[in-house]
Amino acid sequence: MQFLAIVGRVTLAAFAALGRLAIFAGKALGHLARPPIDVQNIVQQMLSIGYFSLPVVGLTALFTGAALAQQIYVGSSRFNAESTVAAVVVIAIVRELGPVLGGLMVAGRVSSAMAAEIGTMRVTEQIDALVTLSTDPFKYLVVPRLIAGVVTLPMLVIVANIIGVFGGFLVATQTLGFNPGNYLQTTMDYLEATDVASSLVKAAVFGFIIALMGSYHGYHSSGGAQGVGRATTDAVVSAFILILFANLVITIVVFRS
Repeated sequence: MQFLAIVGRVTLAAFAALGRLAIFAGKALGHLARPPIDVQNIVQQMLSIGYFSLPVVGLTALFTGAALAQQIYVGSSRFNAESTVAAVVVIAIVRELGPVLGGLMVAGRVSSAMAAEIGTMRVTEQIDALVTLSTDPFKYLVVPRLIAGVVTLPMLVIVANIIGVFGGFLVATQTLGFNPGNYLQTTMDYLEATDVASSLVKAAVFGFIIALMGSYHGYHSSGGAQGVGRATTDAVVSAFILILFANLVITIVVFRS
């Protein structure tokens, strides 16, 4: 009976946490649908999320594409299918590795920063001061980050996809002996609109998750500096898990046939 009680407490705590997150997300979306919209704050968040994340996302995509081309070539050479390198690289990068790795890199950088910033405002009572000044914290802190995340992540993923495919192209043409023209032609032949669309949908969902988790954990942080640190860690871990789960769901829905 004690074991069942423990399982019950854990289950109830998990559902309670999901309920709080759902209420927070619903409240944020409700404020998103009501004017006014702070355009200046949104642009600032877009720069923070997108522009300053370009180096880490670009380098990650470049190295991933290059290593992927090398690994596929080695594996396909075992059954004389080296010609599939270009097709597999572009499909893997655009469908999976570009949006997922880009989302994870941005989550590691942005979710933690959001949680730390909003968490510091919470423990130093700056959010309470906003309420006192008749400023809605959701409208000022959460909504601009959600909009910026949804808009910016697809742009970052497009860049990541291009750089990742280019990394595979460099390795294939410079070290593996592929003809550049044939490699690019094969890449274009096997890239479909569905692949690009699914990549952009994933990126928008990941951007929403990143901004939501950073804002949620920062907004509900407590306990001084230790609480802010805990909120930062929780934001990154939960964003990682939800990104991987959402990626699985979207992949099954789009490519189940």
